[in-house]
Amino acid sequence: MSATQLAIVTGASRGLGLAIAQALLEKHYAVLTISRKPDSGLAAHAVKGGAKLEQWAADVAQDDLAVRVESWLHDLTATSYERAVLVNNAGILGRVGAVEKMDAATLASVLRVDLEAPALLSAAFLRATRAWRAERRVLNVSSGAGRVAIAGWAAYCAAKAGLDQLSRVMALDEALLPNPAKIVSLAPGVIDTEMQTQLRASNEQEFPTLQRFKEFKATGQLAAPADAATRLVAFLERKDFGAVPVADVRTD
Repeated sequence: MSATQLAIVTGASRGLGLAIAQALLEKHYAVLTISRKPDSGLAAHAVKGGAKLEQWAADVAQDDLAVRVESWLHDLTATSYERAVLVNNAGILGRVGAVEKMDAATLASVLRVDLEAPALLSAAFLRATRAWRAERRVLNVSSGAGRVAIAGWAAYCAAKAGLDQLSRVMALDEALLPNPAKIVSLAPGVIDTEMQTQLRASNEQEFPTLQRFKEFKATGQLAAPADAATRLVAFLERKDFGAVPVADVRTD
């Protein structure tokens, strides 16, 4: 089957990102993943389903990644696809605790991976596909932490809040142009990932809401990555995608 839909997914080697890539392959998207290391299981999944998959071993914080993505998109035949999407999923938590206790390198890394990289990749995607007739969509995977302050989580909260505002502004800018891309910053709910494991191992003195996150796990409130990905991809394919630039998959 020849793919008529194209998707770029960051942070696709595990957790939610891997599940998103799998869900898109099952819907016959041609998928490019960008992760620190390719996933052999995902490759096998693509082969089994006859889907087109390309995997790049790259850190989204690399200086030249956006340039590489833009060049790759320029080399594609613009008329090959009816829809092209970018899913900015890659994210890191950093050290849990007061911002004054976070070393400069870690603080900078969180802001770069969680906010700067999505901005640069979105800009590259929008430039490279500007003349395409395809429907274009950018989905930024945000978090409730960008909308509610959580003690001990300064860098992550700030980056996700910035991602929400970035999405609002990009949506306004796109609305002024012909064939505007649709932009959404989407909170996917609380998911059973390695980030949750990291949070539960935190020091309660530095992370006062620790017990709440432990209860999420103990009471079965964490969504499985595959289930969360199914809801996220369904949202991505909605006809009204982009009507509201900041949304929550649980309520919108």
